[in-house]
Amino acid sequence: MAFTRQEILSKLRSEIADGKAILGAGVSNGLIAKSAATGGADLLVVYSTGKTRMMGVPTTMIEGVSNPITLDMIDEMTNVVKDTPFIGGIEANDIYVLDLEKSIDRFLQKGFSGFINFPTKGLKENLLGDENMTERKYNASFAEGYGQPSWGWQREVDMIRLLNEKDIFTMVYACSVSDAEDMARAGADVICVHVGPSRGGKTGYKMTGNDHRGLDGTLGFSQEMMDAARAINPDVICLLHGGPFYDPQSTEIIYEKTDADGFVAASAAERIPIETAVSGVCAGFKQHKIKQ
Repeated sequence: MAFTRQEILSKLRSEIADGKAILGAGVSNGLIAKSAATGGADLLVVYSTGKTRMMGVPTTMIEGVSNPITLDMIDEMTNVVKDTPFIGGIEANDIYVLDLEKSIDRFLQKGFSGFINFPTKGLKENLLGDENMTERKYNASFAEGYGQPSWGWQREVDMIRLLNEKDIFTMVYACSVSDAEDMARAGADVICVHVGPSRGGKTGYKMTGNDHRGLDGTLGFSQEMMDAARAINPDVICLLHGGPFYDPQSTEIIYEKTDADGFVAASAAERIPIETAVSGVCAGFKQHKIKQ
């Protein structure tokens, strides 16, 4: 069942009014989607990178184009979940479908109720790039070659603006103050502050020299991004994702030190719980002694 933008926003704002944290749960198959919905997830977010999580390896892109992978994942989930909206990770920079309208329609026809800009050029550009954003300029330079008015990050912004004009629910990942402002101006309903790949569990990201802010610095920077977005659109809903926040315990501090409205859990909602639960159950079975 597809949900309208207003239906989704009404539910999210009702949760916020009741003082309840919003949860967007990354889901990669029917069982996880069904379990997340039963657990109360407000949004079920389908990412192509979930495939690698389910393979037992780090969350990375499978070689190839993201959108067909995401579209192939959804059928088994809508088969078992009817009462929670599915949000599709849609790659704006899809060289196989240059018509954004056509790309969006493919997702809507599959039963997605909203979209998030994923994979996003902004993640690598901000977290691993230089202060001159050389990689962003490089990505943008391909627009003319593709026959498009924009490419790279700006195309993601243009896609969110188009979705807003169509009155379709949108979430966005943003990794800097300026990117959060871009997306707020484009009309994003939810801005998710992305603070880096998720740590924790058996294949979590091991931060290197890029982990320079520390916990308090990360929370402070996140608040700065949320403040910037709300200055443009006071109604925007703000969530956090990734980095040192990867389970219910580690996310508690988010609500103590920021005014975030909730959290988006990908590895935190499926990979790490599966690792913990299956390992624990199997260890428990192995505790039994047989007759000899």
